[in-house]
Amino acid sequence: METLVPSALIQALKKQKYHFVGRHSAVKRCRWLYETLIHDRPCYKQKFYGIKTHQCIQMTPAAFFCTQQCLFCWRAQTDDLQITWNEMKLPPWDSPEEIVDGSIKAQLKILSGYKGNPKANKRKFIEALTPKHAAISLTGEPTLYENIGELIKAFHRRGFTTFLVSNGTLPSVLAKLSEEPTQLYISVCAPDEESFKNVCRPQIPKAWEKMNETLSLLPSFKCPTVIRITSVRGLNMKNIEGYAKLITKANPTYIEPKAYMHVGFSRLRLGYEHMPSLAEIVEFGRQLATETGYFIIDKSAESRVLLLSRIEKPIRFGNG
Repeated sequence: METLVPSALIQALKKQKYHFVGRHSAVKRCRWLYETLIHDRPCYKQKFYGIKTHQCIQMTPAAFFCTQQCLFCWRAQTDDLQITWNEMKLPPWDSPEEIVDGSIKAQLKILSGYKGNPKANKRKFIEALTPKHAAISLTGEPTLYENIGELIKAFHRRGFTTFLVSNGTLPSVLAKLSEEPTQLYISVCAPDEESFKNVCRPQIPKAWEKMNETLSLLPSFKCPTVIRITSVRGLNMKNIEGYAKLITKANPTYIEPKAYMHVGFSRLRLGYEHMPSLAEIVEFGRQLATETGYFIIDKSAESRVLLLSRIEKPIRFGNG
C-alpha cells in the first residue's frame, strides 16, 4: 500500500481511525455506530430506509482515488496535508472477496472496543457482530474499482444489502454493472457547469457531460435511485431551476438534500460558516419540492437531511 501513496498519508488516515483493507480499500467507524450502540440514536438511513445502523459497514474500495476534488468532501485530497499523490493513478486491484472479507474483519475489530463498555446496548452489540449492510461510500470514487459490480455481488451473496454512492462521472461503469446495488446514490452537488467546476473540481475531462450521461441512465435502473445534494451555504444552494432540470432527467426515486458537515479534511478547505442550518435545508428542500413536483416525506434533524419523493412512503430494506 505504501508504494501506492505516501506513507505520511497512510499515517494521517490511521490517526483519523481509517482501517485499511488490502492495497486500496478502507473501513471507518461511522459516528452513528457509536451513537446507536451507546445512546440508542440510529442514523437517518435507519429512519428512512430500515437499514440497521449497528449492522452497517462504512467502506470504500478506492480509498485514495477519485475523479473529483469536491471542496466539501471529508476525504484527504492531494496537497491537503502538503502530501502529494496522483489520485487517478490506479493500483493493481484486490479481488472482491478479499475486500469483503477484510471489510468484515475490520468492522469486527472496530466493534471489539465496545465489548466491555457498560454503556453499550448488549442486544445491538451482539447483532452488530453480524453486519448486514455495506455503505460503499466512505471516501474516493468507488466506481473507479474495476470490479465494483462483482464487489456488490460478493456482499449480496453474504446476505448484505448495499448502498453505492457515486459522483456519476463514470457512466460507462454504471451502464454495465454486473449487479445493481440495493440502492444507488448519485451526488449532484451543483446545478450548472460553472458551479460544478468551482465546487466539485473535476480531475477528468468532460466530467459535467459524463455526470449528465449518468443522470440519463438512472431511469433504466431497477433498484431505487437517489440524487444526493450535499448542500453548502454560500456555494451551491442556488439555481433551483438548474437542479430541477437535472432531477427531471434522472427521475430518481428520492432526492436527499443534506447539509455539509464541517468534518474531516474539508475543514482545511471550508469554514464552519459553510454549514447550513436545518431551517436552511428545509427551505432549500421546499423550493426543490415546488420546482420538481416531489414531496418532502421525511427528515432527520440530527443529520440535517430531508427525504423527497413522489412515493408516499420510502422502500424499507431492513427491520430498523
